Amino acid sequence: MPLYRIVVERSFDTPQSDADMMLVADRERPCLAAYEASWKRSVLSTDRKLMICEYEAADAETMRRIQREAGAQFDRIWVGEVIE
Repeated sequence: MPLYRIVVERSFDTPQSDADMMLVADRERPCLAAYEASWKRSVLSTDRKLMICEYEAADAETMRRIQREAGAQFDRIWVGEVIE
C-alpha cells in the first residue's frame, strides 16, 4: 500500500508549551503505529498558536481517525506533495 504525505493544520487559543505538545505526541504514538503511519515534521508559529504537522499515512481519512483517537485537536487534514 502506498503512503502519502498528509498535512495536519492546527490552531490553538493559547500558546502551546513543549509539555502540551509532548502530551499529544505521547497519545498519538500508539495510534500512528496501529495504522502504520509516521510523523515526519512539525512547524510551530513563533507565537505557538499555529502548527502544521506532516505525516506519512495511507490517506487523509486514516490520519483523521488517528487524530481523533489520540484526542488531538486539528482544523484541516489534507494530502500534499513535498516540493524541495
